[in-house]
Amino acid sequence: MWEARAVAGRGEELLAWVGEQRLEREPLRRDTLRAPQDRVLVITWWDAAYDAELPELPEPDGELVSRAVHRWRFETV
Repeated sequence: MWEARAVAGRGEELLAWVGEQRLEREPLRRDTLRAPQDRVLVITWWDAAYDAELPELPEPDGELVSRAVHRWRFETV
């Protein structure tokens, strides 16, 4: 899971930036969501072990986000 918060008023720009980002490999599924306060969330599903090396979305330009990107991994239970 990848989550970023855009600088106030730049949520649409961050959403467009995320849509342009490609990974080295394609996940089984990739969903992009948005939330109040100009937040953008990307969830990817992989057919891989929890600790597998997987491609990650990069950090956007510091002028676009108000803080560092947050990343988490989850596994289906």
